[in-house]
Amino acid sequence: MLATVGSRLRLRLGRIPCCAPGAPPEVERRPVASLWPRGHPQYSSGGSPGGSEPPGSAEKVHRVPAEHKPSQFDKRILLWTGRFKAMEDIPPRIPPEMIDAARNKARVKACYIMIGLTIIACFAVIASAKRAAERHESLTSWNLAKKAKWREEAALAAQAKAK
Repeated sequence: MLATVGSRLRLRLGRIPCCAPGAPPEVERRPVASLWPRGHPQYSSGGSPGGSEPPGSAEKVHRVPAEHKPSQFDKRILLWTGRFKAMEDIPPRIPPEMIDAARNKARVKACYIMIGLTIIACFAVIASAKRAAERHESLTSWNLAKKAKWREEAALAAQAKAK
């Protein structure tokens, strides 16, 4: 089922493993009906399109062509994450894996920035609260003053209406 070729691990599709219960040793050599139609290539984790070559054969690596055209935002992400040094260095088409990796790296960087800003904001609030405590200000006193002002305005409006 799995065969190692050099340093690559290749999935050999279309084979019955010999370790199946009750399977004779020659069963591994008999191919099983393919899951895909014959005309379409079967891509695996770095193996050949058919996936049924013997382990010692010359191996061709079939990769998905670079068909992702990066947008301006993608280009900025690629620059920010350090994939490329300048905007001119970015090719017109790049592999989707590269842009996914750059987006993930940018997402992590953005999270770190937000964590840092949150910690800074916490210290700013603490400092502001200490200064307000020195001036003997509190939310309760602000609320009481605001409600007293509303009551006064309501009383004035009621007097004006009564006249």
